[in-house]
Amino acid sequence: MGYIEHINKTLKPRVTEKEIVLDLFAGCGGLSLGFEAAGYKTIGFEMDKAAAETYNKNLEGDCHAIKLGLDFEYPDVEIIIGGPPCQPFSVGGHQKGMEDARDGFPVFIDAVKKLQPKVFMFENVRGLLYTNKWYFELVIQELRKLGYLIDYKLLNAVNFGVPQNRERLFVFGHRAKFHFPKQHSKKVTVGEAIGDIMFTTPPESKFLNAAMDTYVAKYEKASDCINPRDLYPDRPARTLTCRNLAGATGDMHRVRLKDGKRRRVLHREAARLQSFPDWFEFTGNETQQFNQIGNAVPPLLAYQLALALKECYQMNNLYSAEEILENNLQPNRELTLF
Repeated sequence: MGYIEHINKTLKPRVTEKEIVLDLFAGCGGLSLGFEAAGYKTIGFEMDKAAAETYNKNLEGDCHAIKLGLDFEYPDVEIIIGGPPCQPFSVGGHQKGMEDARDGFPVFIDAVKKLQPKVFMFENVRGLLYTNKWYFELVIQELRKLGYLIDYKLLNAVNFGVPQNRERLFVFGHRAKFHFPKQHSKKVTVGEAIGDIMFTTPPESKFLNAAMDTYVAKYEKASDCINPRDLYPDRPARTLTCRNLAGATGDMHRVRLKDGKRRRVLHREAARLQSFPDWFEFTGNETQQFNQIGNAVPPLLAYQLALALKECYQMNNLYSAEEILENNLQPNRELTLF
């Protein structure tokens, strides 16, 4: 089965479980799509209205367009997932950490405190393990105080069947035993993902002009780029971000056509490189759609994580919060952040 057929067939909502998954900071539903494909119905919360509309257009669950706060009352669930806003912790950003008002961790931890789910998971940028590792350690301490075992790992989506090098941090909280999904031995290429449309020029195509080509060449020279940062059919793509999809930047994602011209990547191409199936429709204007795609967790990776979490959920009654605390599995409890 080819890549396109695989994502179109595998990533379909199919509710088989009685448990409902709460998705905080849900975006357009990339993470929720993986969980719905694994059998769970979801409830999403996302402050961006266009992203929430996309979620509601494609998924079985409902997404509420609302900004979450510490006074929010959540529906009763046993599984929480989400992607707390990551701008404060981006390696390329200003790294303000908890001083940044966009920090979503207090809200996520508050939801865990209130609901005491059996399992939870959150995703964030790898920068949380570098300059802001001190903050990450405090977050983990707060979650352990609530009686959870914590497993975390940097995962590259390219090792899980996604045709894109995309490294992110995934953290799981549970009271049983958790195993991360196994990596794939074969990497999927750009050609396998978009080879049927890669060298076409549909009406919505936007081409790089001479001035843009010059700007890109200067950018690549200044950044010591050996090969032009075009999409190559024989290898996975670079990381897709809001910036290099929606913006006319030096590192924008683009395709070099057979006549030598270059055009910016299409929405459908970007969606496939993120492992969104072809039936998944995005709402909003061009920039909003690119932002939704760039911000999303690749659904194919989310699906494999959901299966791993499902296995953990089924074993979660092996340990209680009290047993974990009694076995001295908690770190120093003096530092309190929330």
